[in-house]
Amino acid sequence: MERRKALGLIAATGAAAASFTAPSAFGAETGRAAGATGQGKATAKGGYTFAPDKNVKRTSVRFKNRYGIEVAADLYVPKNARGKLPALVVSGPFGAVKEQSSGLYANEFARRGYVALAFDPSFTGESGGTVRDVASPDIYTEDYSAAVDFLGLQKIVDRERIGAQAICGLSGMALTAAAADSRIKAVAAASMYDMSRSMSRGHEDYYTPEQRQKVVDHLSRQRWIDAENGTYARLSHEVPFDENGNVAPSNRVLPKTLPADADPITAIFFDYYRTERGFHPRSINSTTAWTATTPMSFFAFQLMTNLDMLAPRKALLVAGADAHSRYYSEDVQAKAPDTVDLVIVPGADHVDLYDRKDLIPFDRLDEFFTKNLA
Repeated sequence: MERRKALGLIAATGAAAASFTAPSAFGAETGRAAGATGQGKATAKGGYTFAPDKNVKRTSVRFKNRYGIEVAADLYVPKNARGKLPALVVSGPFGAVKEQSSGLYANEFARRGYVALAFDPSFTGESGGTVRDVASPDIYTEDYSAAVDFLGLQKIVDRERIGAQAICGLSGMALTAAAADSRIKAVAAASMYDMSRSMSRGHEDYYTPEQRQKVVDHLSRQRWIDAENGTYARLSHEVPFDENGNVAPSNRVLPKTLPADADPITAIFFDYYRTERGFHPRSINSTTAWTATTPMSFFAFQLMTNLDMLAPRKALLVAGADAHSRYYSEDVQAKAPDTVDLVIVPGADHVDLYDRKDLIPFDRLDEFFTKNLA
């Protein structure tokens, strides 16, 4: 199978007939922490996929974005904090929740002396929004700025030293927010995805013009189906095609069980979201799929169109050398070489940068924020 098509076929691999069932309540004790290698089995309590640092205090908080949607977040603060500290807004990956990768990043940054806020984007996780698990490039971008609002009102935060750290599919929103909101003094992204490009053009832009039109037609028909049923169906947000050239969406992002012949990209995502390593019942990627018409807004609105407005502020992109998503970071860096730096991590794939603390270059990220939030 061609690598560029594999990602689009993740949802279609052995899952077409699966039915969505509401996730059960999360147990009091589950998951595993990402240790030095990310392969250990430390027990994580309270529904988090990583162990909290003993020197960090985590508090559940809520705030509203400018659309009036309540955003759920966890605030991570060093226990020995004194004075006003630099702060970071953290979110991602696309389809994940704050108890997963973004929380791990926030916990680590707080251990290093930052106030860090990991949030669930609107409509997902514990955040508000009547329609569940729908994504919007606009509202998700707004969520970053709303998180800055919240941080800037905290007495412990230096509002002139606020940055953003994104992971995977929330990276495009973070860069878009930073370009439009100069209160974000620096932005970093790990395993970056441009979700507008991904949904509207396919992995590595493999959609032909005819296929793009088929996706638009598929989404348009789905609008009629949803309107007639009065519900919002769950189907692939990155629409795959079958061997006959027809759209072949599934109602799960990932299969319930991993097929023996699964492609490598499906396998790495499965290893995080569908195993004790990173599973969470509120994570769309762990349990179900996005609303079927989610791609419509990503076709209509492209992310990062005003990247030039980020200067003179800086961005740092981190990508795995073996990541299928590496080209997103390389293309953004090439577009703004004086503003965006790129770090390639040897031996790392896309998902490794979610929780492999032996591979995530936290020292380099810390150095970047220390310099650019000064």
